Amino acid sequence: MAAHDRERLSRNAPFVLLAVAMAIAAAVLLSYGSDLTFFQDSWEYLMNRRDPSAATLLDPHNEHIVLIPVLISQLSLHVFGMDSILPELVVLVALLLGAAGCLFVYVRRRLGPWPALSMAVLLLFLGPAWQDLLWPFQMGFAGAALCGLAGLLALEDEGAARDRLACALLVLSILFSSLGLPFAVAAVVEVLLARRQLGLRRLYVAAVPLLVYGAWYAGWGHTAPNQLSADNVLGSPGYVWEGVTASLDSALALGTIFGEVVGRSQWGASLLIALLVLVAYGQLRRPGFPRGLWPVLAAAATFWFLAAFNTIPGREPYSSRYLYVGVFFLLLVAANLLQGVRLNRWALATAAALTVVVAGFNLVPLREGKDFFEEQTILTRGDLGAIEIAERTVEPTFTLASPEVAGTVFLGEVEAGEYLQAVREHGSPAYSPAELATAPEAGRRQADLVLANALPLAIETGLPAGPSAGRCLDLGAEEAGELSLQPGVTTIHLGAGRSGAVRLRRFARGEYPLASEDIPAGTTTRLYIPRDRSSRQWVLQLEAAAGSTVCRG
Repeated sequence: MAAHDRERLSRNAPFVLLAVAMAIAAAVLLSYGSDLTFFQDSWEYLMNRRDPSAATLLDPHNEHIVLIPVLISQLSLHVFGMDSILPELVVLVALLLGAAGCLFVYVRRRLGPWPALSMAVLLLFLGPAWQDLLWPFQMGFAGAALCGLAGLLALEDEGAARDRLACALLVLSILFSSLGLPFAVAAVVEVLLARRQLGLRRLYVAAVPLLVYGAWYAGWGHTAPNQLSADNVLGSPGYVWEGVTASLDSALALGTIFGEVVGRSQWGASLLIALLVLVAYGQLRRPGFPRGLWPVLAAAATFWFLAAFNTIPGREPYSSRYLYVGVFFLLLVAANLLQGVRLNRWALATAAALTVVVAGFNLVPLREGKDFFEEQTILTRGDLGAIEIAERTVEPTFTLASPEVAGTVFLGEVEAGEYLQAVREHGSPAYSPAELATAPEAGRRQADLVLANALPLAIETGLPAGPSAGRCLDLGAEEAGELSLQPGVTTIHLGAGRSGAVRLRRFARGEYPLASEDIPAGTTTRLYIPRDRSSRQWVLQLEAAAGSTVCRG
């Protein structure tokens, strides 16, 4: 191979490897997420923001502006329907790839292509941030990070056209999420640092997105609940410290995942202290920081302190959905701190090997996050399938807010009337009755519980003995009897001798999710089952004394 061919191959290798890493990441994320369904906050979009209007587009979600995510959700809903999250997942993955590409460009300008490749790969396979990687709702964070960093890159290039592009990108970042605010702050710092060479005429680049946010806040954003308090402000340094150390743990695959949060280890704090000591030592030897450090440091501080000021239970700094942004800013800061450091081939090779190892380990929490979403998907599809089966009689205001009924705390936004209307317009993400029959047991069990509350089933126990009607069956032994029931009224007369119990199931197999309290001996119980959209029979298990009678009809 000629020398110039080897040189060209070496020059192009980082770009080729970046493309390969992006293709692998996209394949993994699409494979992991394609069978999932909508989760938690996504239901707020589907239930309350299906039609374009000023309110649906501009009302805050928590404290965030979400105009672009809502537009994407509405477009996906009207074009592809509500059957699958795959269209929105494709958008999320595209935004994540774009953010990693912008990070590569940013780091390459400071450290060269090989360190840029390592940092981009760490971001692409950041498994502890599984909520951001697999949950399409988080496109707000991904889009804000992509457009915000692209805006800073454009601002680094001199020229009026670049400034206008930077301004437009920063506005888009704001419209994706309030995460755009830290990037606007970074733009302010960048313009002020460059004022001696370029003047302050470029200040509009940051002023316009900030004015856009201010106008939105004055019109709509101020209606969101505000969590700002003296306790949050006083506790903000500790919150920021935890956020930085948790992000460092995640970037280096040192944390472990527990539900929606990453377990905190002592490594992150120890490493951060060691890194701060190294930075201080470097300043003693060669004082001065690169100018590019201050904008991204200001952006990182803005993000973490704003999060700290608005913290409530569920918004801990080590929550999975905050780790992507935390690591994103850490990598930008690291690229500036390392600027000017000469890395030889051995150092680059070691960094590359560590990157592969860390990325591999970080696939473990990504898989665990996928497992969590799969569990929620089973429960969600079972619950929603039950609402569709009970469509004839369910109250429009029936909700899945109770975890005792729904089996999960993440479906509080679902109200039967609004959901069924959405299904008629855009299709269903739920299990059909046929799919419920073969679904995992957790989904079948929850379907029975939701059906009992949505139809609803009615049971009156302990009634005085009365006349029998319909077809009756006498139980001749003191053992559990199992009977199939059609819709209508079933009357149960318990024999004398001991109390009894009624248990019901329909789609569940291994258990009876519905059970009555103890029914006194010698009394009558009436069970009413409304007719619904499924022909599958209910199964009654009766534990009663000999001489009990069940009358169906």
